[in-house]
Amino acid sequence: MTVTTRFPGALRACALAAGALLAAGNAGAITLQQAYEAALRNDPTYRMGIQANEAAKENRILGRSQLLPSVSASYSRNKNVVDQELTNPITRQTSLSHPRYASTSASVQLRQSILNLDAVQRYRQGKVQTAQGAEQFQVDTNEVAVRVLTAYLDALFAEDQLSLARVQRDMYAEQQKVNERLFEKGEGTRTDMLETKARLDLAEAQLIEAQDQAVVQRNVLEGIIGGPAGTLDKLGAGFRVGELIEGSFEDWKKRAIDNSHELEVARLAVENARLEISRIKAGHAPRVDFVATYSKGDNETINTLNQDNLNRSLGVQVNIPIYQGGAINAQTRQAAANYERARADLDARTDRLLVEVRRAHSLVQSSVRKVDALVKATESAKLLMTATEQSIKGGVRINLDLLNAQQQLFTGQRDLAQARYAYLIAVLRLRAYTGEVGSEDIRAIAAYFRS
Repeated sequence: MTVTTRFPGALRACALAAGALLAAGNAGAITLQQAYEAALRNDPTYRMGIQANEAAKENRILGRSQLLPSVSASYSRNKNVVDQELTNPITRQTSLSHPRYASTSASVQLRQSILNLDAVQRYRQGKVQTAQGAEQFQVDTNEVAVRVLTAYLDALFAEDQLSLARVQRDMYAEQQKVNERLFEKGEGTRTDMLETKARLDLAEAQLIEAQDQAVVQRNVLEGIIGGPAGTLDKLGAGFRVGELIEGSFEDWKKRAIDNSHELEVARLAVENARLEISRIKAGHAPRVDFVATYSKGDNETINTLNQDNLNRSLGVQVNIPIYQGGAINAQTRQAAANYERARADLDARTDRLLVEVRRAHSLVQSSVRKVDALVKATESAKLLMTATEQSIKGGVRINLDLLNAQQQLFTGQRDLAQARYAYLIAVLRLRAYTGEVGSEDIRAIAAYFRS
């Protein structure tokens, strides 16, 4: 049965209001820039990176310490009881005595390496490990920017989903009232009522799911920034994609290979593994140390009883390893295998990074066309819903056609919001893959949001 009655203006207004909800903001919003700055202070994952970098800085000092002088001091005081048996060389008679005495010993020793190849390699490794920690910290800094933006946009998208789900539920509820009034007047059908009821029940379920998802995504964001997120800024209605990234994939590929901190971490790991081979091989080399000792002893032994000795010595100590059960050769082979593994890891990271750069660059490029298409699709869906309403009045279309038109509008609005957010995330990831990301990059993206 065809329905030829006028639908109330509130029904159409509910559907068209969904687009405005995606762009509207509220007072007291937390900006993207504020969220990023809060994450730098409070994000537990980022704080781990800060401490890891501080720890890595000490590797250079630890390595250098092997080349610098070492000074040690010792002191001891003992109470001694000795059973002493003496034999007279002439009479061959023995006598037993039990002398008791206190002994003290004190010494200070300085040791300076003259030839220590192991220490030289440790120093070189320490510098590499410190540089590696600094590069990893830059990776962590880039990652916190991407993580904040992703969490912020995920929370926004969840709110958009919730707003759309609520408008959709209200629209179906309003339409159900219309169908009931029409049925009571004999102008509607039970089929129309059942169709709308089925859509309303599904919309209720989707609203509950959207509410749960909004809570989850907000909790993720608050965990990163370390506090309540408040009201989030919304992406401005005038935002247009394609303004943030320029250049071909080959350009971005070259930037990634030249400037990627992740690849630099892997390169330094290869260098550290190479130095480890040299350090272990140094186990075959002799070690030469300059040693200076100042020591003083009182009654140190029974033979020096009642004697005070003061000793000053300067000398060179040479240690020559001869055989250690094959340990050095085995460790060298092990280090060589680890070196080859580090080189393979560098190749794997390079391939993986270039795939991610390709993916992000392609997403940025395709997002321009995709967003334009979705904008047109959303506008067309609005026109379709208006035309469907008019057709229902003219007796050409039925209730189900309007429901489908409304669903198409909601789907288009949701996909448009998601495509814009995906574009922004891809832009920041592309920059993170090819260099440093900081406040300026976040500020440039945050400028497209408004409260």
